[in-house]
Amino acid sequence: WWNKCLISELPYDSALRALEAYHRKHGDLAIPVRFIVPATNEYPVEWHGVNIARHVYNMKWWQKHIAQNSDRVSQLNRLGFVWARLQPQWNLFMESMIAYRNIYGHVLVPASFVVPRHDDNWPKACWDLPIGSVVQRLRLRHDFLTGEHALDRRKQLDGFGFVWDVSEYNFLRFFMALKHFERLSREKYSSSRDHTSIRVPSTFVVPSGEENGWPPDLWGYPLGAKTMAVRQKQLYVKSHPDRKQALEDIGFRWKNGNASLGWLDVVHAAAIYSQMHGRVLNVPLSFTVPAPPQGVVDSNPDCIDSWPWPERLWGLKLGQRLKDIRLKGAYLKGRDAPVRRAQLDNLGFVWNPKRGRIKRF
Repeated sequence: WWNKCLISELPYDSALRALEAYHRKHGDLAIPVRFIVPATNEYPVEWHGVNIARHVYNMKWWQKHIAQNSDRVSQLNRLGFVWARLQPQWNLFMESMIAYRNIYGHVLVPASFVVPRHDDNWPKACWDLPIGSVVQRLRLRHDFLTGEHALDRRKQLDGFGFVWDVSEYNFLRFFMALKHFERLSREKYSSSRDHTSIRVPSTFVVPSGEENGWPPDLWGYPLGAKTMAVRQKQLYVKSHPDRKQALEDIGFRWKNGNASLGWLDVVHAAAIYSQMHGRVLNVPLSFTVPAPPQGVVDSNPDCIDSWPWPERLWGLKLGQRLKDIRLKGAYLKGRDAPVRRAQLDNLGFVWNPKRGRIKRF
């Protein structure tokens, strides 16, 4: 506010003194884009309070003071003037994004990210650029995406995987990780446990290393913590019923605990068994929901579609689950108990089979 002079009219020598002062103090001319010249004796008074980078790293300043003066080019070279900064801001942003992807393997840039200084992984012209802020403005306000260059710039961004909708990106990453976990679990435990519902330990983190069967872009992903947050805090799915349905379709359950996590699978399997046995639900203790014989599947893959048991129920120890209902009252506690009893009665559940000692609840 104290500087009333017209900066664009200042002579080259004045700007040179300001640049030399900055170089003496900082050792380079990679001036941060938001740097404001302090009101100290080091700098010419006419530059006090001015964003110097905005004025000198500008093509108009170049054309007015430098283009026709080769000796001035030499002067600025000795100070380390960053000529690449004369590019349009869009070009510098794209250069920074390419470097970011090369370093981090993606372009999901945090909103607060600023290109670090003195890091050889980054072009010097991009130091201190707040590319996280630019990314946010692209998504929310479509900065740089209007006018004659809009379509070409969108194609540039799409070409290297720019994330337009972070919420959708995060959900899809969680969804794919969950599906991969379910598939690996089914392959590993298909002969020893059921896989009717996805059960991810709360501390589970995707392991690194190709030998573990996970794609590299998911290594280190905290799937257990994310699963808890989805259940408890509606992370990714609040106000998105389509996302909830997609999770349920692959076996995700919204409540933890044996009583709620497996009931839908039990009653689903019980309904199929009851229909196959004349509306009588008297399941042997040893009965496990079968998968189609592997030899039959190999010779006729289409037989899976006609198999009476859905794939997500294969391996469910239905006989043991129903025994737990009889002897321990499993799934029959809480406010849902009367409804569940009625469901079992409608399926013809035999509460007191003839064999064995049965306790009725």
